[in-house]
Amino acid sequence: MTRPSTRRALLKRRALFSRCAQRNRRGLGQFVTLLLGCAAAALASADDASFAAVATVSNANGEEIYSRICQGCHMPHGEGAVGAGHYPKLASNVTLASWQYVALTVLGGRNGMPAFGAPAKLVWDGPTVHLSDAQVADVVNYVRSHFGNAYKDRVSASQVAQLPHSTAAAAP
Repeated sequence: MTRPSTRRALLKRRALFSRCAQRNRRGLGQFVTLLLGCAAAALASADDASFAAVATVSNANGEEIYSRICQGCHMPHGEGAVGAGHYPKLASNVTLASWQYVALTVLGGRNGMPAFGAPAKLVWDGPTVHLSDAQVADVVNYVRSHFGNAYKDRVSASQVAQLPHSTAAAAP
């Protein structure tokens, strides 16, 4: 037979353990919910047609194009990211001094970034978004004049049209 003080201590420990277990189950449930939410967000990536369907960017300006397509990798304030890949920062980036470099990157893609200047009729490896020369000029001008960048010279659609555009189609 156990002594009353030992029995009380045992009951207190059981009650404490029960409360901790209950908190841990609640925390585990919240953690699982968070994981599922992150997984769902990861599935809605910039390569997903529902993320940036052609219809949603057909009349978009540079800022809207950036927010719908570019910020998924380059982040909302152009700070870039490192994780599953390397997404260069656009904020205060001296490389953006050359509008041609930026426009060619948008048109033809670079290091895993998709080409947005390919003709819309080409078949690619999944959903793609085609940007017109005017839209490429708009997003180039937006990036070069925001995020701590203050490049004053503006590019026009006719200047973008003179640059090489991606023409290689991926196998269907």
